[in-house]
Amino acid sequence: MTTVSELLQSHPQRDNIDIDVLSECIEACSACTQACIACVDACLGERDVDALIECIRTDLDCADLCTVTEHVLLRMTHANVAVVRETLEACAVACKTCADECAQHAEMHQPCRTCADACRRCEAACNRLLEILG
Repeated sequence: MTTVSELLQSHPQRDNIDIDVLSECIEACSACTQACIACVDACLGERDVDALIECIRTDLDCADLCTVTEHVLLRMTHANVAVVRETLEACAVACKTCADECAQHAEMHQPCRTCADACRRCEAACNRLLEILG
C-alpha cells in the first residue's frame, strides 16, 4: 500500500470511490509533473533550444495542470464533482498534448521519451477516474 492510498483509505469522507483508481491517478499526476519538469530542464540544456520551445511550453502547461489535479484529488472533503471532472478532463488533454509533442523528439532526446510515457500513463489514469465518476 502506498502512502497516498493509505491516507485515502483512512479519510472519513471517501464517498464510496475506488481508492485504488483515485490513488493511481494522484500518483500518476505526481510522476508526470516530475517528468515534465525534468524534460524542461533537459530541453533547456540542449544546444538548439529554439527547436524545443513548443516542447518546453507543453511540458510546463502539463506540469502545472498535473499539480493542480493532484491537489484537487487529494482534497476529498465536500469535493465538488463538477470541478473534479473538469480538472481531470483538462489534465488529460494537457497530458495528451504533451505526450504527442514529446513523442516528436523522443528518438533524439531520452527525456522527451520518458516524459511522453509518463504523460500517457497520467492521461490514462485521469480517464479511468473519469469513467468511475460517471
